[in-house]
Amino acid sequence: MRIMGLDYGAKTVGVAISDALLLTAQGVETICRTQENKLRKTLARIKSLCEEYEVTEIVLGFPKNMNNTIGDRAEKSLEFAEMLKKRTGLPIVMWDERLTTVEATRTLIESGVRREKRKEYVDKIAAVFILQGYLDAKSIRE
Repeated sequence: MRIMGLDYGAKTVGVAISDALLLTAQGVETICRTQENKLRKTLARIKSLCEEYEVTEIVLGFPKNMNNTIGDRAEKSLEFAEMLKKRTGLPIVMWDERLTTVEATRTLIESGVRREKRKEYVDKIAAVFILQGYLDAKSIRE
């Protein structure tokens, strides 16, 4: 039993998976697509990863505006959540992801990752931050 974390963007989806004890999140991959609306292969890859890692729940980053309103990107995330639910049959948890990409970029800079390489890793690291935040909150509640 594992939980998957996703950072859904216009052309990429960062993917993270929890360990079996639901304590830590590890980055798995960044799924890339050429057009924002072309999601069939993206959804198929996510379903395949869910089966491979025996995922029982998906945490999807919910990019609210800083004033807590729901903008265009958040609306697209809600639509993506519905597609994920239909494709995988798993429960989808929307998780506030404000500033996770900023935090991921800062972490990569501090780690000495060159500017041209950061784009390759930032979404996967953001997915780790989303999932880790969820796992930490879940452990406090239990």
